[in-house]
Amino acid sequence: MTLSLGLYLRAPVFLTWLMLIFLIISMTISVMVGAVTISPLTVWKVSLSKLSFIEPHIIADWSRAEQQIIWEIRFPRVILAAVVGAGLALVGVVIQALVRNSLADPYILGVSSGASVGATLVIIFGAFSTFGQFALSTAAFGGALFSVLLVFILSQVQGRISTVRLLLAGIAVSMMLSAITSYIVISAPREEGIRDAMFWMMGSVAGAKWSQLPIPLLSLLLAFIILKLIARPLNLMLMGEDAAATLGIDSQMLKKWLIVLTALLTGVLVSVSGAIGFIGLMVPHMVRLVVGSNHRYVLPLSALLGAIFLIWSDLIARTIVAPQELPIGIITALCGGPFFIWLLRKSSYSFGGDGEK
Repeated sequence: MTLSLGLYLRAPVFLTWLMLIFLIISMTISVMVGAVTISPLTVWKVSLSKLSFIEPHIIADWSRAEQQIIWEIRFPRVILAAVVGAGLALVGVVIQALVRNSLADPYILGVSSGASVGATLVIIFGAFSTFGQFALSTAAFGGALFSVLLVFILSQVQGRISTVRLLLAGIAVSMMLSAITSYIVISAPREEGIRDAMFWMMGSVAGAKWSQLPIPLLSLLLAFIILKLIARPLNLMLMGEDAAATLGIDSQMLKKWLIVLTALLTGVLVSVSGAIGFIGLMVPHMVRLVVGSNHRYVLPLSALLGAIFLIWSDLIARTIVAPQELPIGIITALCGGPFFIWLLRKSSYSFGGDGEK
């Protein structure tokens, strides 16, 4: 009886529904908690009142201040945290399958380093001011795209992408761009600019607005649909390029498309949230420990767990030292470090296997 219950609790469909429910609960709690505490009923009444076919049936018994806090400040922030967390977790799954390395993460292609160069130029020197309020996100995305293209070119040998070269090129480009970022930061004419740049580089979803959400949300949905459609080829990639080729997979073409897809998604996410570490590295391993390495299940569960994890990380970041706010990267690193130490000590875990031996 105990064994059958344990297997049921690990069933991917059950886990998916369970995590969806927990995601909704997490979003509700995150909107409720803050300098002004709001009841969960008010949170959802205000939110549902924005739907034209439900609005007539809801009695507006909340204050204007509560509506402003819920709809204009906290809800966009929570949704952005969920989108960024889900997207980084998805990219982590794909990158780890692509390079067959358990230490790979979304930033292995130099995306965060390139984005940091663009962002620090805007924050410290006011570059790209012609883009107005979109200057920061545009510069960050442009820097991320530049770094990925550079890594992509360096990793090719006679039109073929070498996994080893991809890793080495990513490390080399990241180090060079990080050095450029450091030089920009120490050249800052004012101390406040240094603090703002460091805060951005450690990640934050503070100041999220509804106008920021459509592009990240659409990018996430499109990437998820594409990745779900190629879940089987991703499974075969874990077996090695030769094995995948014998089963009819053009591994070189698949690699190129995956690099482009993951780089674009990561660039979009980093441009609106800064570089938030450990999610793409940690979440896929947590999911594989429970359901194994089948990407049909790993992809959706990783997206859900990534969203939940970042929502709670953001909640802790903005409340633990209130009224001040910590960068989310500090919280994710404090959670991710102990997890990996535990993972190293867990001899039964095997990347690319079924999760248990």
